[in-house]
Amino acid sequence: MTANETATLNVAVVGGGLVGSLTACFFARRGHHVRVYEYRSDIRVEDSKGPSIDLALSFRGREALKKVGLEDALISQHGIPMRGRMLHEKDGSLKEVIYDKVQHNCIYSVSRKYLNEVLLNGKQSFVERFDVIFQPLIFKMYGKNSCLKRWAAEKYPNVHLKFNEKLLDADLDAGRMKFLDTKTNIIEETHADLIIGGDGAYSTVRKIMMKRPRFNFSQTYIEHGYVEIYIPPGKNNEYLMSNNHLHIWPRGEFMMIALPNDDKSFTGNLFAPFDILLRLNTAENIIEFYQKQFPDVVPLIGKERLLEIFLSSEPKTLISVKCKPFHVGNTALLVGDAAHAMVPFYAQGMNAGFEDVLILDELMERYNSDLSKVLPAFSKIRCDDAHAICDLAMYNYIEMRDLVRKRSFLFRKYLDTILQKLFPKTWIPLYSTVHFTRMEFCKCISNKAWQDKILRRIFWCLAAVSLATFIALASGKTS
Repeated sequence: MTANETATLNVAVVGGGLVGSLTACFFARRGHHVRVYEYRSDIRVEDSKGPSIDLALSFRGREALKKVGLEDALISQHGIPMRGRMLHEKDGSLKEVIYDKVQHNCIYSVSRKYLNEVLLNGKQSFVERFDVIFQPLIFKMYGKNSCLKRWAAEKYPNVHLKFNEKLLDADLDAGRMKFLDTKTNIIEETHADLIIGGDGAYSTVRKIMMKRPRFNFSQTYIEHGYVEIYIPPGKNNEYLMSNNHLHIWPRGEFMMIALPNDDKSFTGNLFAPFDILLRLNTAENIIEFYQKQFPDVVPLIGKERLLEIFLSSEPKTLISVKCKPFHVGNTALLVGDAAHAMVPFYAQGMNAGFEDVLILDELMERYNSDLSKVLPAFSKIRCDDAHAICDLAMYNYIEMRDLVRKRSFLFRKYLDTILQKLFPKTWIPLYSTVHFTRMEFCKCISNKAWQDKILRRIFWCLAAVSLATFIALASGKTS
């Protein structure tokens, strides 16, 4: 497509998860025909296993959702504000660490499944919430599939959702693809003007790109995994802990976290080295470990439920993926985890993926949908930034499980707060630049390096003045 052409594109989005479904919404808003191919079953109709870690929605993700009219609905109806971290020590003592004492920004706990359903449905009005109230009756009268297909097409009729579709192969230059319907075993060959790989950390589209020359790729499995923990509501259907915090049990080498859900429960995760997780395979080891490391958690979950959680599941892995470039010519592109999977410790996987789509939309506007300019520009803007947030996510695991307990960390947090109050437009702490602005991730890192340099200079200046004062006083006394 040339710069002067505004013809309707035929877009194929591989992957119907969070980023893939949001991508479909953005292209549909521009009037393009979009087909979404998802390997799993429709999560709105059937339970489908997939990533389960709860999500923390922050500014980058909110800006993308705002563009398609979904931010207010998610925040007001479902998102639970978390204003800071609540640190749990072994003795049961609590320490609150507020994210942003100056601007009072917060992040929001949201359910991955709920958000994915909203994006697939592409709807947010009161009438649609009224439909949900009578959903069981509608299902019984008319059947799930027909009802949900009508809903999905209600806002964006130019989006077609295709589930249980496995991408077998693709010619990315020519826009040709081959899909297998995993329920009927029928193979479909199809074509698109633009193929967008939003198919996650183990992306098939990316694997096809890896066969091409000058495509760089690396993946890292960290030596830590996780087990999901469920903390139920109290007997009177109340939260058993504060619902306005991200709860962290930092233990140096490992940690547990918990995020609130709108049903008054908490979804938690134990993150630890595999040599620790694999030892939690007997009732005695599990109970002994939890009573020693997280004694306040045991009565919240209950010993029976705790044993059921660990004895019925295997620890899951954590992977970080980097690649470059994100595009092939003017016909194929990677977004979200397919382009930059990261460990979850900075809570930016979804937010960065949503920002990918927002940046892509901004480039479509800037270059009048000329894909020969849009796609290379996207790689140029986003690749190094994606690598930066992958690195930051690795670092934040160390912060969350260990540094948050240290006096030096808390003192730096105190200094950052004072300096941000004095210089609100100049001094923005690293966490705030990542979560509460759209500053490029590379600039977030360089901004933190600049702040560190300034503080070091101030420290040495104060030390020099103190030493000079001491010498002067000492000299005065001797004379």
